[in-house]
Amino acid sequence: MGKLIYSMITSLDGYAEAAEGDLGTDAGDEEVHTFVGDLFRPVGTYLYGRRMYETMVYWETAHTEPDQPPHILQYARDWQAARKVVYSTTLESVSSARTRIERSFDPDAVRKLKAESDHDLTVDGPTLAAQAIRAGLVDEYHLFMTSTVVGGGKRFFPDGVRLDLELVEQRAFASGLIYARYRTR
Repeated sequence: MGKLIYSMITSLDGYAEAAEGDLGTDAGDEEVHTFVGDLFRPVGTYLYGRRMYETMVYWETAHTEPDQPPHILQYARDWQAARKVVYSTTLESVSSARTRIERSFDPDAVRKLKAESDHDLTVDGPTLAAQAIRAGLVDEYHLFMTSTVVGGGKRFFPDGVRLDLELVEQRAFASGLIYARYRTR
């Protein structure tokens, strides 16, 4: 049985998307990117909303760009090897292999997917993750916190949900990014 992991870069004040501008991240930092690549290499399925999929589909062709460093090439290979499920009512087609579209998020279907999976799954994007969190599907939360306070936007955790979590791992990067992994109790 696979675990469902929710992971995103967040501002120090808990926003996964800033209302204005970026989160002040150093996600392109080689140390951070290599860590993220190693962390998510075992993931077998990515669950995306349309907007997150449109951001991540870059990895389908990233390896074709000249002079890519080894950690970028490895991440692209790992992403391409995983299955992707895109939840969208508007997306007509996908532009990556091993990808299918679902028109609505069905918690029971995701439970079945977890139960049948030999690998972990991730849910990516705060809107889709909120549905998984409210359905009690998320097993782990991986936060990459920047040193920026953005004051508003889309929150990492949805409003109106109480979670009791256990900190199981943490790491600070030279860039100032803090990684914290929590498990659902």
